[in-house]
Amino acid sequence: MFPRQVRLSSYGELFIASARDFLEAHERAVESLLLAKKRLKLGIGCHLIGSELQTMLAKVNELDPDLVLEISTDTSSKVKEEYLNGELDAVILRSEEERKEGIILCIEHHSWYASPNFQYCPSEPLRLAILDEKCGVRDQAPLILKKAGLRSNNVLIAGSTEVVNAAISAGMAVGIYSQRMAPEDSIDVRELFNLPSLPTSSIELHTHLTDQKTRKILKVISSVFNEYTADEDLALY
Repeated sequence: MFPRQVRLSSYGELFIASARDFLEAHERAVESLLLAKKRLKLGIGCHLIGSELQTMLAKVNELDPDLVLEISTDTSSKVKEEYLNGELDAVILRSEEERKEGIILCIEHHSWYASPNFQYCPSEPLRLAILDEKCGVRDQAPLILKKAGLRSNNVLIAGSTEVVNAAISAGMAVGIYSQRMAPEDSIDVRELFNLPSLPTSSIELHTHLTDQKTRKILKVISSVFNEYTADEDLALY
């Protein structure tokens, strides 16, 4: 006996062709997902990360060497605006507001820093070197000095931290820094010159991403601030 020959109907032929196309498309989609690199667009307020950047990148690379990390830096207000517009996945920024909207990574303590060779006479205006961008703590400095009965004068207004740092190191003026970002060759002169205390600010992380892998990456990025939180009661990431 010869085996019975089975043929597909015309509808079956159409179904098989469509099914093969579906399976091939599925395989291509799975392959593209496997080959695609994870991308994270991170905005960082300028002057928030210094020597910690190298450590941060090393930790991210160790966790996920295939990650494509896009980092953009600008003023905290600018990166927050880009984040709210959906241009960035996450941002690290400074906030002077009492209401905290993001995840607090650390509290910044600010003070007055100068070269050990800087000379100051209380009867004369305090010489300041500042950045030309908006900064809540810096903008309050003249008023804080005035309330303490002291005058000030901006002798250098620069567009980059490097220029301000050079002015401080040269003994040209006093600069306002968070303790972790002050130039290595500068000293805190608040007590030496009997200057008033400055308000604190917070470094915050904002993100709308909730997948586990991204949160692990952001946790690693946030960890570079851990050493500055030892004495603070913070809601860490």
